[in-house]
Amino acid sequence: MKTLFRLTKLVLPLLPVLCLAIIFGSLGSICAISIPLLGVSAIFYKFPLYILFIAGILRGILHYAEQYCNHFIAFTLLARIRSIVFKKLRNLGPAKIECKEKGSLIQLITSDIELLEVFYAHTLSPICIAITVSLASCLLLSTFNIYLALLAGVFYLLVAAGIPLLIGKKAEKTATEYRKVFSDMNSLLLDTLRGLVISILYGQGEKKLAKLNEKSDFLSREHRKMSRNEGLNSLLSALFVSLAGIAMLILSLILYRHNLITFSQALISITLMFSSFGPCLALANLSSGLSQTIASGKRVLSLLDEKALVEEIKGGKEIYFTGAKADKINFSYTEKEEILQNLSMDFEKGKIIGIQGKSGSGKSTLLKLFMHFWEVNSGKISLSETDIRHVNSSNLKKIESYISQETVLFHDTIRENIRLARLEASDEEIEEACRKAEIHDLIESLPEGYESKVSELGENFSSGERQRLGLARIFLHQGDFILLDEPTSNLDSYNEKAIMDTVKAESEGKTIVIVSHRDSTFIHADKIYKLQTGRKS
Repeated sequence: MKTLFRLTKLVLPLLPVLCLAIIFGSLGSICAISIPLLGVSAIFYKFPLYILFIAGILRGILHYAEQYCNHFIAFTLLARIRSIVFKKLRNLGPAKIECKEKGSLIQLITSDIELLEVFYAHTLSPICIAITVSLASCLLLSTFNIYLALLAGVFYLLVAAGIPLLIGKKAEKTATEYRKVFSDMNSLLLDTLRGLVISILYGQGEKKLAKLNEKSDFLSREHRKMSRNEGLNSLLSALFVSLAGIAMLILSLILYRHNLITFSQALISITLMFSSFGPCLALANLSSGLSQTIASGKRVLSLLDEKALVEEIKGGKEIYFTGAKADKINFSYTEKEEILQNLSMDFEKGKIIGIQGKSGSGKSTLLKLFMHFWEVNSGKISLSETDIRHVNSSNLKKIESYISQETVLFHDTIRENIRLARLEASDEEIEEACRKAEIHDLIESLPEGYESKVSELGENFSSGERQRLGLARIFLHQGDFILLDEPTSNLDSYNEKAIMDTVKAESEGKTIVIVSHRDSTFIHADKIYKLQTGRKS
C-alpha cells in the first residue's frame, strides 16, 4: 500500500484528466449495463428501441475517451518518472553508480518503469469506476428491495477486492523474485556479451551458457507460478460471478414468491447482476499483473530513496584556480581497508606533477577525490585555498579536466563525442584539439571524417585511439586543473612523446597532474610524488 500510495501521489498534477477518465469510464460502463437492462425492460414497458442503439454508440465513444485519458496520464507520468530517475542517477553518480550492475540499471530504466503503465492506465481509474458503478447498481437494486442491494454489494466486494487481495499477496512475492532474477540475468547477459571474445578464447563459452540457462530456467519456473496465479484468479472470478447470478436468482424468486418484488423487478435484478460485473472483473484480472507492477515500483522507488554519497553543491563559492592541496587526508571505500592514509600533497599552479606507485596504492582514487566524486573520511581537499566541499559543482566542472583509465565513447559522431567537453566549441576548435591529441590525421582518413559514427562502446577504435580521443576532450575543455590518469598507457613511444610535448606546451598557467606507471610519461614533470600503499614516499 505504501508503494501504491507513493505512485499515486505522482498523479496529482494530472488529477483533472483522471477525473475525466473516471467520469467517461463510469458513464461508459453504465451504458454497457443499460443495454441488456433496457432489452429486458422492453418486455414490460414501452419505449423507443433506438435508445438501445444510442447506448451502444455512447458506450464505444465513452470507452475510447476513458482509455485516451488513462493512457495520456500513463505516458506523461512515465516520461516524468524517467526524467526523475535520470536526475537521480546523475545525483548518485559516479560514487554510487560504480557499485551498481549496469544490466540492473538498464532494466530499471526500461522495463521496470514501463510496467508502471499498468498502474497508471489500468488501475487508478478502474478502481474508481468499479466503486461508482457498483454503488449505482446497488442503489438501483435498493429501490426494489434492500436485500437485493446487500447481496450484490457482498459479491462486488468479493470479486473486486477479495480476490485481488487473496491472489495479490501470493503473487507479489513471486513477482518480486522474478524481477530480481530478471535483473540479474540482464547483468549476466550484458557481461557475457562484452566478454564474448575472452570466453571463446579461453573455452568458457559452455560455462557462461550454463549460467544463462540456469537463470533462464529459474525465470521460467517463476513465470509458470505467475501464470498459475493468473489462472486461479480467472477461475475464482468466474466462479464468484456465476455464484452471484445464482444467488440473485434464488433471492429474487424468494422475494417475488413473498410478494416483496414484482416479476419485472426480479428479472431486471437478475439481469443486472450478470451484466454489472465488468468493472469489478477488470480489477480482479489486474491482481496478478499488478503484482509485477508493484515489484517494479518498489525497485524504482528504492533507487529514488537512495542518498548520494556526494551531494551536488549549489549556493557555494565561485573560485578562480590558483592551486590545489590535499591536507592529511584519509579515505577508504569500505571500513575494512583504508586506501589513503594521512596523505598530504601540494599542487602549485603552472606545474606538471607526476604521481607514481604500484597498483592499489591509491593514485586513481586521489584524482577522484580531487574531482569530488567521493568525500574524504578525514582531512581536507582544497582548491584555491577553499575546501572543495564549499565550491559550487558547476564551477568545479569548469576548473577541472579529467581523463580516466578507460575512455568512454558514445554511439554518435566523432565530432559530437569530442564536443561533449565544451558544448559551445566550434568545429575549428574541435579539430585543433584533435591535432594536439595526435588523432586528427586518423579521423580525416576516415570516409566521413569527423562525421564518422562511433560504434557501441567505441569498439571500432583501438584502445590507443580511444585514449587519444579522450585526450582531445581534455585539450578542448581547457580546464586550469588537469588530471590525467594513465593518459598514454595504450600509446606507442612516438605518440606518447608527441602528446606529452603538447601537454607541456599547454601547461602555462595550468596545473597538470599525471598518474602513470611509465617513467617516460614524466619527461616534463616538475615534481614527482611516489605513493606507497596510500602514503607519500
